[in-house]
Amino acid sequence: MHLTKRFFTMNALAVLLSIGLTFLAVIIFIAAYTKVFGREAGMKEFQKVFEVRAAISEIKTEAQTFKFEQLMDHKYQQQLSDRVNALDASAIILLNREVLYATQNFNKIDIEKSLIMSSDSSNRSEIELDGKTYTFTRADYKLPSGDTGILLLLAPIKLKTSFYMLLGIFTFGFFTIVFLLANFWVSYRFSRGIILPISRLKDAAIKISEGDLNNGIAEEGEGEVSELCRTLELMRIKLKESVYLQQKYDDNRKFLVSSISHDLKTPVTSIKGYIEGIIDGVAKTPEKLEEYLETARSKAILVNAMIDDLLLYSKLDLNQLPYHFEKSDLVSYFEDCVADHKYECEKANVSLELLNELEEPVKVLIDRERFKRVIQNILDNAVMYADKAGGQIAIVLRETRTSVIIEIKDNGKGIPEDKLPYIFERFYQVDPSRKSGSGLGLAIAKQIIEGHEGKIWAKSAVGEGTRILISLKKF
Repeated sequence: MHLTKRFFTMNALAVLLSIGLTFLAVIIFIAAYTKVFGREAGMKEFQKVFEVRAAISEIKTEAQTFKFEQLMDHKYQQQLSDRVNALDASAIILLNREVLYATQNFNKIDIEKSLIMSSDSSNRSEIELDGKTYTFTRADYKLPSGDTGILLLLAPIKLKTSFYMLLGIFTFGFFTIVFLLANFWVSYRFSRGIILPISRLKDAAIKISEGDLNNGIAEEGEGEVSELCRTLELMRIKLKESVYLQQKYDDNRKFLVSSISHDLKTPVTSIKGYIEGIIDGVAKTPEKLEEYLETARSKAILVNAMIDDLLLYSKLDLNQLPYHFEKSDLVSYFEDCVADHKYECEKANVSLELLNELEEPVKVLIDRERFKRVIQNILDNAVMYADKAGGQIAIVLRETRTSVIIEIKDNGKGIPEDKLPYIFERFYQVDPSRKSGSGLGLAIAKQIIEGHEGKIWAKSAVGEGTRILISLKKF
């Protein structure tokens, strides 16, 4: 429900509640008043008023059976006087608004007022004369001469006006108090559901404008206020992600600049030196010239590989590299990997074998090209550090209940335990003196494996070789 509808509904309920409680309170008040001050007194007053009205109506009805001349009979006037006096009432006989007979003296203004109020056009049955309340009735006569005769009957009535005044004051006062309390409750509800959350949103917006994006915005309030809280929280998260991404861009830009300036300086300087040697005539023989050119070419290849690794790692770190996943049979995939690297390993005098410990075919969801880069980086390291006398590399496939484990182990000299936690960091070199790559191979492998929602870790012991393990979900 929208705020406007809710506000209208709550105020309408407040009014209805006030009216209902006031009605109930009036009933209780009348019952209590009657019990305390007596019921009979009030009933007798109403009964007396009713009897007086009935009596003067009876006199009027009886008088209408007579002719106007009979009303002027002294004997009838005496009877009329006795009857109205018994009721503490008054009778007035008029001819053309001139008083011919009256049991009590009234001034002309009161008589004229009574005639007007008792006319057929007036629906009132009570009139205020000289500070007293009278009930009245009249009988009209049309004389043959065209004159108009009137019998006007007036009877004073006494109503318990103090009770009604007290009842009115109580009703108005109780309704006012209940209505104010109901409105206070409505205001309190809106204060809790709207004003306070908006006040907190204002504080949160000020913090966001000042660059503080760490404090979350609680979803509170009702209706549109709750939606506003949720929208601002989403905006805060998006802004924080944007700031984080911008920082990542800046860090990667600095990283690339520093990497290019430091890691590429050595091979580029080497290439420059060999080319200058050729120009200066240091390489005088064809064999020496070929050696210089081959070295310069190998250094250029190294520079190209380092630049490729830098760009690839930067894209992976910023999640800008798309993955194309497909279900692949694990054994078939690694049979192809072994076939692709067999020649390079044999050339380096290192044996490469695949050990399948899977009980049945297993499929994994991988990006075949990106995953091939992982295997290549790990194998390159294994070949580099394998035992030169008889290097051995084995790829072992095994499984758990929910995942497959890919283990690539070599028989190299191993990694010291204190350096093992850092081998997946960028530019980390276990043996800086043997630096021949970008130092990003295992860092790139880790990024790609994490992009596959997998895990990669290493186990090693000095003199026993190194084991790189990869865990992937089974499908």
